[in-house]
Amino acid sequence: MEIREFVETLDREGRSLASAAEKAGVDAEVATCPGWQVRDLVRHTGMVHRWATAFVAEGHTTYHPDGGLPDLNHDELLSWFRDGHRRLVDTLADASPDVECWSFLPAPSPLAFWARRQAHETTVHRVDAESALGGEPTPVPPDFAADGIDELLLGFHGRDRSRVRTEEPRVLRVRATDRPDAVWTVRLSSAPPSSGRGGHVHGDTSEPEPVDCEVTGSAERLYLALWNRAPFPDVSGDASLAALWREKSAISWS
Repeated sequence: MEIREFVETLDREGRSLASAAEKAGVDAEVATCPGWQVRDLVRHTGMVHRWATAFVAEGHTTYHPDGGLPDLNHDELLSWFRDGHRRLVDTLADASPDVECWSFLPAPSPLAFWARRQAHETTVHRVDAESALGGEPTPVPPDFAADGIDELLLGFHGRDRSRVRTEEPRVLRVRATDRPDAVWTVRLSSAPPSSGRGGHVHGDTSEPEPVDCEVTGSAERLYLALWNRAPFPDVSGDASLAALWREKSAISWS
């Protein structure tokens, strides 16, 4: 996906998040984030938006701390969120393609990183906001969902911080049923997971690599499941690996 597409997604998803939060009310429980109310979700996401904006707008080339959570509620909180979201969208849309700033996952450029990361950050939290309303969330487009699976498996869980580990080597396959080329192989061990696109031994398309567990479903359902917002649609093989993912894969802010 292009930077422009990520920024457009960020714009749309942030506005949808605010609308869902307003409809649900800040006291509503967030079903996908046990222990959180809508106010916690809005404060967190709004803080992340301002944190991300600062790197691009101010050109921080090393880690810069966030500004903390605001002591706001109800209409003031939603207005604060909308203002911060608008500034992030405008900053990314207007930034020079060669802007230099800090980032934390592999990407073609810092701007590409921040546009992609904030688009997915905001989409997942939009799903959270809609969960406070009940019913099914607004669909996530399959291509965008597949990109988010890439970011999560190859990016976040390629880092030393990932806690998804096994005592003995195991292999988990992730297969999207609505995208023929959307297959990932996750090799688990006592080290950080090693993930790659595809499902064949050393790139040999004639010999599928044996796996211990395979999770399958639409790209959207897998995206939400891997972010622990929904159960895995279908699990075959050793279901304990899917359970391990749900127990250990959470991405924490700190």
